[in-house]
Amino acid sequence: MTRQNPPLTEPQYFILAALMDGPLHGYGIIKAAERATDGRLRIAVGTLYGALERLERAGLLAADHEEIVDGRARRYYRLTEDGAETLAREALRMQQAATVVIGRSRDAGAAPA
Repeated sequence: MTRQNPPLTEPQYFILAALMDGPLHGYGIIKAAERATDGRLRIAVGTLYGALERLERAGLLAADHEEIVDGRARRYYRLTEDGAETLAREALRMQQAATVVIGRSRDAGAAPA
């Protein structure tokens, strides 16, 4: 993903953020995103796997390993270097955007000079 690509969607952002501490499987990613947003963001399974596929094609995450749990394959994903860089850029972009609004909110109560 390059700088001219559109910003990450909220689910994509929190999927990548969930992988900052190391590889996770799909359910682990869903739960990490819920914890990070105090339950506000609940990523549906269909949304998750579509997003994982797109993020993997974009080179932002990669399949790390698989294990068999209760007879079913569980695939773990990890953040790539490009994914970490994209996530950091997106966090900075959102921080800069929030600063504009927060600054105006503080100034809104002040009378013009």
